[in-house]
Amino acid sequence: MARGRWAAGLVCAGLLAFGSMPAAGQDGSAAAGRAFAERHCARCHAIGRTGASPQPAAPPLRELHRRYPVEQLAEAFAEGVVTGHAGMPEFQLEVAQINDLLAFLRSLER
Repeated sequence: MARGRWAAGLVCAGLLAFGSMPAAGQDGSAAAGRAFAERHCARCHAIGRTGASPQPAAPPLRELHRRYPVEQLAEAFAEGVVTGHAGMPEFQLEVAQINDLLAFLRSLER
């Protein structure tokens, strides 16, 4: 799968640009990021440290850092990521939401 499509699928991205980038090094809330993932990603992707994804083709979020430095995803989230399938929802995230989602993804690296 193409690199951009894989990243989009992993993070439930399909995001629309919102005009500003998250501040480098800005801390987010892993708990708020997990809540976002539970609401928007968990029906397809495993969001915990263990378990299979409900949709077999949707990789677990905990595997994201193995392919992409999580910090590099902020730009993709802000600019929008085109997905390879129609089932991926589109979201317009605010800077704080991106920082929260990145904090959650970083927490899965441990």
